[in-house]
Amino acid sequence: MSMQTFRQSRQPRPALILASTQAAGAQDSTQLKLCGIRKSFGDHAVLRGIDLTIAKGDVVALIGPSGTGKTTLLRCINFLERADDGTVTIGDHTVNTRSATEREILAHRRKTAMVFQNYNLLRNKTILQNVTEGLIVAQKKPRAVAEEIAHAEIESVGLSDHLHKYPYQLSGGQQQRIGIARAMALQPDVMLLDEPTSSLDPERSLEVLRVLQDVACTGMTMIIATHEMSFARHVSSRVVFMEHGRVVEQGSPTQIFAHPHHERTRAFVRDMENPFPA
Repeated sequence: MSMQTFRQSRQPRPALILASTQAAGAQDSTQLKLCGIRKSFGDHAVLRGIDLTIAKGDVVALIGPSGTGKTTLLRCINFLERADDGTVTIGDHTVNTRSATEREILAHRRKTAMVFQNYNLLRNKTILQNVTEGLIVAQKKPRAVAEEIAHAEIESVGLSDHLHKYPYQLSGGQQQRIGIARAMALQPDVMLLDEPTSSLDPERSLEVLRVLQDVACTGMTMIIATHEMSFARHVSSRVVFMEHGRVVEQGSPTQIFAHPHHERTRAFVRDMENPFPA
């Protein structure tokens, strides 16, 4: 697939996204619930009692200043970091962060998939092998089945011509699109994305954001830590503003960006959207 064809196939579809998020809200089915999540590194409290309830199909954008705990929260959801206190529920499976056993953590983690800032692709494996690895090793799928799934997901992100290349042969934006395909292939209950465009130039960022827009249209439940205010405004169904390890305010994109209730939210949005006032 050519880059021109890929871009044409990834044009924004706001009406479809709105319908998808409205349908998810109408179902009112809780997919993820966080209760009292706390995490400290030494004497530094990073998360100070986070409570969040996220419905199936929600696309939740975590915004806020750097160092406010967004990445740590994502990592605590899938136990890449063990929170000091609190519970994490995905569907009907609740895990206590203090007492969870390794078996419970593994079962819980298999309900999630993570897209990292720095791609985290296996450098010694081809693009196809990167996507099939989790299907074969973690989900125990036969290789033929795994490859069929991988082919479909790689094609969905516009990279079917690169199956047998290695990560170093792709651009950063292409590598991140493969990271998204790898996550989608696992068919997680919740997809976690940690600033997926932070290391990309504006053009490559746009490619990745358009892929994520299409993922949102599938009804995938997504939590995205991001500094991309345009994505948070136009693609997410909910926005959560965090600062100093706490949720300051949450609501629809319209509420957060046009009618925020909290003064700190207003100041943050104002500075992000108009960094150089006259």
